[in-house]
Amino acid sequence: MHLSHNEDKNFSLTRFESMLKTNNVLFFDSEEFEEIINYYMENGKIALAKKATKLGLEQHPSSTNLKLFQVEMYIFENKLEVAEELLNELEVIESSNEEIYIQKANIFSRKDDHKKAIELLEIALEITEDEADVLNLLGMEYLFLEDYDNARYYFMKCVEIDPEDYSSLYNIIYCFEYLEMYDEAIDYLNIYLNSNPYCEVAWHQVGKQYFLMKKFDKALAAFDFAIISDDTFVGAYLEKGKVLEKLKRYNEAIENYTITLNLEDPTSFAMLRIGKCHEKLGNDELALDFYQKCVEDDALLDKGWIAITDFYIKKRNFQKALYFIDKAINIDSENVHYWKRYGKINNQLNLFEEAEIGFRRAIELGNYELQTWLSRTDLLLQIGEFDAAVNSILQAMEFYPDNAELEYRLAGIYYFLSEPLKGKFHLENALKLESDFSMILEILFPSVFDLPEVKNLIEQHRKTSS
Repeated sequence: MHLSHNEDKNFSLTRFESMLKTNNVLFFDSEEFEEIINYYMENGKIALAKKATKLGLEQHPSSTNLKLFQVEMYIFENKLEVAEELLNELEVIESSNEEIYIQKANIFSRKDDHKKAIELLEIALEITEDEADVLNLLGMEYLFLEDYDNARYYFMKCVEIDPEDYSSLYNIIYCFEYLEMYDEAIDYLNIYLNSNPYCEVAWHQVGKQYFLMKKFDKALAAFDFAIISDDTFVGAYLEKGKVLEKLKRYNEAIENYTITLNLEDPTSFAMLRIGKCHEKLGNDELALDFYQKCVEDDALLDKGWIAITDFYIKKRNFQKALYFIDKAINIDSENVHYWKRYGKINNQLNLFEEAEIGFRRAIELGNYELQTWLSRTDLLLQIGEFDAAVNSILQAMEFYPDNAELEYRLAGIYYFLSEPLKGKFHLENALKLESDFSMILEILFPSVFDLPEVKNLIEQHRKTSS
C-alpha cells in the first residue's frame, strides 16, 4: 500500500506519540524525525520537539539535520554559546550546508552583531538553492542596522523571485516610507502593478502612499482598484473609509466601514470610526451606540473609552464623562491619557484633590507636557499645598528650565510665603523671559500682585524694555 506524503507524516506522528505513551522504543528514519520535529516546532510544541530531537540523535547520532534542530533548541533556550560550539563542529564536517551559516547568523543577530550576521548570510547565499529565504534574512539584518537602502534592495530581490511574497513587498514600502520617499514608493508599486495589475495588496499600498502625501482623491482611486481586485479585502475598505473621513464625506465613510462589519467579525476600530462619523454628522445617539459597541468588543482599546469620555466633555456633561473615565481606569490604571482626562474632568467639577491626583498620576506615568505640570501646580495652590506646589514646579523646571509661566508661579508662592528674596529672584527671571505674562500673578496671587515691591519691579522692567 502506497501512502501519500501527508498520510506518511501523520502515521509517523501517531507512532511517535504512541511510543511516548507506552515507553516502547520504536525506530524512525532520520527524515521521519525531521518531519516530526518540524511539525512540533511549527505548532509551538517545543517540549515535544526537544524530546523528538533527543530520541532522533540517539538513533541517528551522525545526522547533521537533527543536530541543526538541536542548535535551534539551544538558540530558543538562549544557550547561544553551546549552539555556536555545535555549529563550529558541524562546519568542519559539512561546510557546504547553508543552514549552518544561517543559524550562526541567527546567533550573531541575537547578540546584536548584525554586520557579522550579514557576512555569514552572504556565505549562505552563495551555496543555497533557496535564495529567497536567505535574501529575506539579509533584508531583516539591514533593517536592524537601519540601513534602509540595502534592506530595500534585498526585499526587492525576494519579490523578483516570488511576486506573491507580500511580506517582502510590505517591507520594501516600509523602507520607502521611513525615508519619506513616497513618490519613489509609488513608482516602484506602479512597475510591480504593470506585471500584476490585479494585486489588491499593491493597490492598497499605493493608496496608503497617496494618503500620507495628503493626495486624498488619488488615494481613493487606488483603494477602489484594490476593492475591484478583491471585493472582500477588508483593509481597503477601512483605508477608503479613512480617506472619505478626511474629505468630510462621512455617510460614504460609514458605508465602507459597515461593509467590513459584514465581511468578517466586526472590529473595534471600524465601530470606533463609525461612531466618529456619526458624531461629526450630529447623530449623537448612533455615535454613542457605536462607541459603546467598540468598548464592549475590546475593553482594552483606549481610543474607544477616550471617544466616549470626550463626547461627554464636549457636551459639558462632566458627571457622565467621569463615569466612563472611571470605568476605563478600572480596566487600565497605567494609561496616561485616562489620568489626564480624569484630572481635567474633576477640575471642572471643582473636585480639586481628585483632579490633582489625576495630573500627578499622568506625570508619574511619563506625561511631561508643560500644561500637565501647570495644571497640577495650580491645583496644589488651590488646595493650599504650597510646599508640594514648589516641588512640582522645581520638577517641571528640569524639563522646562527657562519657562516664564513656571517662574511667575514660583515667584508668587515665595512672596505669598513671605520669602521676598526668593520671590524677587524668580520674578526677575520671569520678567526677563516674558514680561507680558505678569497677569499670571494677578490671577493666581492677587495679594502678591498688589505688593508695592512687585508692582515696582514690573514697572521698572517695562520702562527698561520699552
